[in-house]
Amino acid sequence: MEKEIRDVVMIGAGPSALAAAVYTTREDIDTVLYEKSVIGGLAAITDQVDNYPGFPDGIPGLQLADQLQKQAERFGAEIEFGDISAIKDMGDYKSVTVDGKEVKAKTVLIATGSDYKKLGIPGEKEFYGRGVHYCATCDGAFYRDKRLVVVGGGNSGLQEAIFLTRFATHIDLLVRSTIKASEILQHDIQQYVDSGKITIHLGTTASDISATDGKVSTVNAVKDGQPISFATDGVFVFVGLLPNTQFLGGTNIELDELGLIKTDAHLQTSMKGVYASGDVRSGATMQIASAVGEGATAALSIREFLEEQKHAA
Repeated sequence: MEKEIRDVVMIGAGPSALAAAVYTTREDIDTVLYEKSVIGGLAAITDQVDNYPGFPDGIPGLQLADQLQKQAERFGAEIEFGDISAIKDMGDYKSVTVDGKEVKAKTVLIATGSDYKKLGIPGEKEFYGRGVHYCATCDGAFYRDKRLVVVGGGNSGLQEAIFLTRFATHIDLLVRSTIKASEILQHDIQQYVDSGKITIHLGTTASDISATDGKVSTVNAVKDGQPISFATDGVFVFVGLLPNTQFLGGTNIELDELGLIKTDAHLQTSMKGVYASGDVRSGATMQIASAVGEGATAALSIREFLEEQKHAA
């Protein structure tokens, strides 16, 4: 039987929400998480996570997500699949619409994360995590002494291309039009261009990713209207992030210019009693370790809010 008003509804079941659930449930705070796709979020579909503290040899993303889930469930967190379409402030409670049905909650944690913007070209989806990547920090080390293609001419494209030079022998940087990165980054990348580590290809649009014997081997593109191919061992795509905040349209929850949720120092949003943590939050570092830390912070803020509400009643 559905409880009349839950203590906290968490939207999303990635590392940030799962960490928050560990904290809330250990405090006997009634907690339910709703996930619309994959428990563990982007972490669960990352082949190998090498930069999460406590795992000196790294850990498969799916295994890390599974352990986080088991830990949260051990203390009583309920994890259900459901798509949230709306949040409304009803005064005494928050109304969360899950698959068209209302769930009432005293507090809400939004931890829906962000998704990587995709190129939408053949081969990209097929080789995701097996030659096509969206996180240099997570996956760059797998390409030591390899050749890479990086797609993107903004700040993240140049930053990640520079980062990947510590592993790759050569990087072809494909830029659809002109470089949009800051002047500082454009200055910084020039030394890698001069040394031959990075070759920048302006006016170049990737058209498909192909493989040989199941391994990514070529990126086909169009440069100035002419076909061109790049031999590569892997492809890193940095054309931006898309925050999973579309369901917040029509609410008074404030977003920044990128669509990320603004919060105060306690991770509370502009809607009282509604919090945000992890990659969906404005100012987040987009790393699993920091998302987990923010989840813990949000949980402690939720506990404090619930205590204040109890004393005020």
